[in-house]
Amino acid sequence: MLPDINNTPLALYVHWPYCLSKCPYCDFNSHVSDSVDVESFATAYKKELDFYAEATTHRPLHSIFFGGGTPSLMPPHLVKSIIDHAESLFGLEQGCEITLEANPTSFEVDKFKAFKDGGVNRVSLGVQSLYADDLAFLGRQHSADDAIAAITAAQQIFERFSFDLIYARPEQTPAKWQDELKQALDYGTKHLSLYQLTIEQGTAFYTRHKRGDFRLPDEFLAADMYELTQSLTASYGLPSYETSNHAAMGEESRHNLVYWRYFDYLGIGPGAHGRYTNHEGVKVASRTHLAPEKWLALCANNPHGAHPFEIINTEESFTEAVMMGLRLKEGINLSGLAQRLGVTWDEQINRDKIDMLIREDLLTFDADTQIRATNSGALCINSLLNILLN
Repeated sequence: MLPDINNTPLALYVHWPYCLSKCPYCDFNSHVSDSVDVESFATAYKKELDFYAEATTHRPLHSIFFGGGTPSLMPPHLVKSIIDHAESLFGLEQGCEITLEANPTSFEVDKFKAFKDGGVNRVSLGVQSLYADDLAFLGRQHSADDAIAAITAAQQIFERFSFDLIYARPEQTPAKWQDELKQALDYGTKHLSLYQLTIEQGTAFYTRHKRGDFRLPDEFLAADMYELTQSLTASYGLPSYETSNHAAMGEESRHNLVYWRYFDYLGIGPGAHGRYTNHEGVKVASRTHLAPEKWLALCANNPHGAHPFEIINTEESFTEAVMMGLRLKEGINLSGLAQRLGVTWDEQINRDKIDMLIREDLLTFDADTQIRATNSGALCINSLLNILLN
């Protein structure tokens, strides 16, 4: 049982599954459709909110995140109705962070004021590159000028905003990345998400990469770009607080910190995941059906569109929490985490493995049982976790 759950944050994730087109690198649950039954979506979202309001311990929402897909394609009145319904069921913490992902096309940017009026107080822009050739390679619908215009509009309308860039692209050198990153930092944002391009199975890039249409920078060049990213963002006052996320102090994504610190979050919409604590104090995993049509049909005849719920035992919860938390620069207080989850940490992690990873300069571990990945460890975080937890 999770003690004092009522004093921990609760977040809400809302998935909008539609995009104007499918990006070749994207493995998210996104679809292209000529028409969307907005009213059916509104009803389905509210039914799932009603269900989770009954299923979990009551506490106000710490954050709401509209992701996708491309949620800036949603009608603003739909976004507002979801926020209003969530507030009526759960309440909102003072200063509740409400983020909406957006692409920098003019059609979406024109809706920013309406989204703000509906309750959104933070936007996250999928810029991905500031260069025309790279935007074309990445399959983006916007131009470099569109990206700059969107950044400017976001600064004027929202007090808090962020944008994403993808690096370690084909033919990219550390010098080219440095120029692009400096340009991005000069716009004055207080949060940046900077991801290395990865090739995911099931994407168009997977097929093209496998047949040799393009090559990514080798692992040494990619590591150089990662190190450059850390030093340059820190010099601008935006150090990394998670493997791929950088922010000025106090400007971290509050919603994503809920994930990484392994607190409860509810997921609604097709393909959304959740982790929440039920009334018996048991951690439950939720996962909705991926296909929008299937999800809508299920919600029309049931309280939700989810697959059968799964109980996560305390040992599994500890493993998941370490997998998420070790990505954070702050690391994990193993004793505090174990107490929160009701386990003994040194029965879950072999201390000899910790010592080995410390000797390899991949981990630090202090007397307060705070465990952190070093800069070297962050470069191979998945391998580090595999050693630590298996």
